[in-house]
Amino acid sequence: MKMMYGMLMALTPAALWSIYAFGPAALVRILAGVIAAVAAEAAFQKLTRQKITVKDGSAAVTGLLLGMAVSISTPWYAVSAAAIFGIVAGKQLLGGFGKNLFNPAMYGRLFYLFVFPDSILPWRQPFDLTTAATPLEMLRETGEAAGVPILDMFLGRIPGTIGEISSLALLLGFSFLVYRRFVRWRIPAAAFAVVLVMALAVGHNPLFYFFAGSLVVGACFMATDPMSSPRFPKGQLFFGAGVGLIIMLMRWFGWQTPGAYEFTEGTTFAVLTMNLFVPYLNKKFKPAPKK
Repeated sequence: MKMMYGMLMALTPAALWSIYAFGPAALVRILAGVIAAVAAEAAFQKLTRQKITVKDGSAAVTGLLLGMAVSISTPWYAVSAAAIFGIVAGKQLLGGFGKNLFNPAMYGRLFYLFVFPDSILPWRQPFDLTTAATPLEMLRETGEAAGVPILDMFLGRIPGTIGEISSLALLLGFSFLVYRRFVRWRIPAAAFAVVLVMALAVGHNPLFYFFAGSLVVGACFMATDPMSSPRFPKGQLFFGAGVGLIIMLMRWFGWQTPGAYEFTEGTTFAVLTMNLFVPYLNKKFKPAPKK
């Protein structure tokens, strides 16, 4: 319970920045995710005659992450639908808290990507809310990691999803989690290391790849979910490296939806794919019993 409330505190700076940058529209989507997730968990547990456990904060964390994983162009009902799916299909039907193989927030995000693939458009520029391309879309168009000031990307003055635009706010929150020992820091460390090496290999500025898209929120807050990530240090390193590799491949090569939108970010697919390997990594890197 302490860890989940710690997660909510750690995500607060990024949430507040998004509300400041995008206005009430950001708050509406954040609330839509949190309320739907908490209500879905309570309703499912009530209907199945289980103990209602929403006070542990895990459903609220899932809803907050999903509310922050959309643009202000996304309808609030799409956020709510994704939160309900993530909680019910990605968590409760798999046995509830601690028994889910996949990260529920990523499960909900996958639902959103397939059911509402084009509803994130158009992307909006913070503060003036004009239509604008994201840094990763510009990368896809030009083939170069340039054209967007790195400082703007770090501070949160770029178009993108509500919760990803300010790397500064996210890293401040993540630092709190590391300080409280609530998070498996080796996972994001390995992910960032792979992104660094791959960016340098093609002669691009690694900072562009660090602060563009959802790498920071995905690696630091979603991939580190203790219920769906490896338990042991070596497994965490492999897990994080896999997340970083898949994200970079998706950024370079993308994926076309059945609609008109081409995804330039792969965080959802990276985390869910690596979730599949968690049982193997736990078994492979389980420390030998002491003699």
